[in-house]
Amino acid sequence: MHNVTIAQMAADLESGQYSSVELTQHFLARIKQYNTDLNAIITLDEEQALTRAEEADRIRATGRHSLLCGIPILHKDIFCTKDLLTTCGSKMLHNFIPPYESTVTKRCLDAGMVPLGKTNMDEFAMGSSNETSFFGPCKNPWDLNRIPGGSSGGSAAAVAARLAPLATGSDTGGSIRQPAALCGITGLKPTYGRISRWGMIAYASSLDQAGPMTLNCEDAAHLLNVIASFDDKDATSADKAVLNHAETLTQSIKGIKIGVPKELFAHSLESSVEQVIQTALKAFEALGAQLVDISLPTINMATPTYYVIAPAEASSNLSRYDGVRFGHRCDNPADLQDLYERSRGEGFGTEVKRRIMIGTYALSAGYYDAYYAKAQKVRRLIQEDFIQAYKEVDFIISPTTPTPAFNSGETVDPVTMYLNDIYTIPANLAGLPALSLPAGFSDGLPVGIQLIGQHFEETRLLNAGHQYQLAHPWHTEAPPDYA
Repeated sequence: MHNVTIAQMAADLESGQYSSVELTQHFLARIKQYNTDLNAIITLDEEQALTRAEEADRIRATGRHSLLCGIPILHKDIFCTKDLLTTCGSKMLHNFIPPYESTVTKRCLDAGMVPLGKTNMDEFAMGSSNETSFFGPCKNPWDLNRIPGGSSGGSAAAVAARLAPLATGSDTGGSIRQPAALCGITGLKPTYGRISRWGMIAYASSLDQAGPMTLNCEDAAHLLNVIASFDDKDATSADKAVLNHAETLTQSIKGIKIGVPKELFAHSLESSVEQVIQTALKAFEALGAQLVDISLPTINMATPTYYVIAPAEASSNLSRYDGVRFGHRCDNPADLQDLYERSRGEGFGTEVKRRIMIGTYALSAGYYDAYYAKAQKVRRLIQEDFIQAYKEVDFIISPTTPTPAFNSGETVDPVTMYLNDIYTIPANLAGLPALSLPAGFSDGLPVGIQLIGQHFEETRLLNAGHQYQLAHPWHTEAPPDYA
């Protein structure tokens, strides 16, 4: 049951080959068998899952249901779930049970999907390795000594290990695509505003975007159909027509132009990864795509720009965690100052504190213009580079990560860790949709390739990715111990 597409799973449910209850029990059993080693899931909600599965079976019997009715799903622990623990991977929220449902999780419930629980993540989505979680590091199912990527590492590891057919993630600077690449699955960061951020705990509000993490593009299209919508509760939600993203998957990509930016093939790209990427480029050519050499002149400034803007916004967003209204509160504070200082000092981990301090400094009097305001101007230049490039090409292609998954505990220098997102950050700064696809292996570890599309062209991105996956089904490879 765990190695079929969502469409096939839905067909099996429709034909009565198995029920949603049986399907849910199958994945719950796999979670209980494998999660102790992987630590991919923070909260397992078995009781609600089985109740929702029973309800889905009743709905399916009426004949009036969505395609994904009865399909199990895991949610990154950044999405608020009513009456279910939502921690954001932090001690600060270790006891937080929201009184409301995020728009993303509610749309999944409305479609009849079965929530299994919440996945591990870097604390407040700040990290590229899933090692900053208060609940311990998540492991990569291809090699338990290696990181799964972050911050959506739990979702990536769970889908790769077939603990769930689908998972949600969030992407601020690569947090869907980077772990998708390192775990050998498909990850889509939609256009900024395509999916509501309401009820998704904020890291950097002008960059955060939810998205699907799945085995393949077809499954991603089906999940995107459910979670993408305009939401008047989110002021940044785009009031755009939502297409059926699965409808055009079978179209040929012959004649499309794919830009190959020299700047995204020049930075710390490991030779074994480059070989895989070059093979993938030839594969797109074989499908009829035309590769066009392009330049994105300001792209080299993307990483420093991001690490001014994102921490600045985090500094503002995380000021609400003060020990007063919800979340962690220190014991026996002497006064209000002591309450604030100890609650925040005890509740936040090292990386979150580092980014809050960087962001607060960048926003402080005398430095705002030198750092934050200047970073916003550079961000606009980066956006303009993409606008100019898309006058010549349909998509832009690049590696997703410079290396395969590295060993847990290997990278202790924060700057080195930040550079893991060098290929993914530009799409967030420009608000563009970007897709990571499994493209092969380096010494037995997955390698991903990234396609960046134009605003609100997720349908075309998924079409291109699906055509590649039909010809080169790397996404069907499963970690040997979890096949």
